[in-house]
Amino acid sequence: MVEHDPHAVLTIGDFAARAGLATSAVRYYESLGLVSSVRTGGNQRRYRRAELRRVAFIRAARSVGLSLDEVKAALGRLPDGRVPDRADWTRLSGEWRERIERQIAALRELQEDLDGCVGCGCLSIDKCSIYNREDKVAARGAGPQLGFKPF
Repeated sequence: MVEHDPHAVLTIGDFAARAGLATSAVRYYESLGLVSSVRTGGNQRRYRRAELRRVAFIRAARSVGLSLDEVKAALGRLPDGRVPDRADWTRLSGEWRERIERQIAALRELQEDLDGCVGCGCLSIDKCSIYNREDKVAARGAGPQLGFKPF
């Protein structure tokens, strides 16, 4: 459905500028189903201004570490593909709290490992707990151990 009010829609260039994205990113988001456009009679993309809110939601969700697949799943749970509002963000961000807490715990563990490395100087690939954490193949010896199959 093409909207005829020229003030209700934006060209891809105007939309990208307002969203703070490159036009290629807008097209990519559209290809993933994160934003949608309408087409003119000449098959040019036009974006409803409300789609800017979806981009703001995407950027906020990405800033807390969500993948685009997770963002798409969250947006897909909105009725009729509508744009997210404050209540949606509150509900969804609450669901992400546990994930964020796990990320914080992992970063704290990394910080403790870094503190243990101060003065160590080993930077040994086979012993370093940062470079080679939980390497189960290291016991097999140096070099590639999983095999290489030429074409």
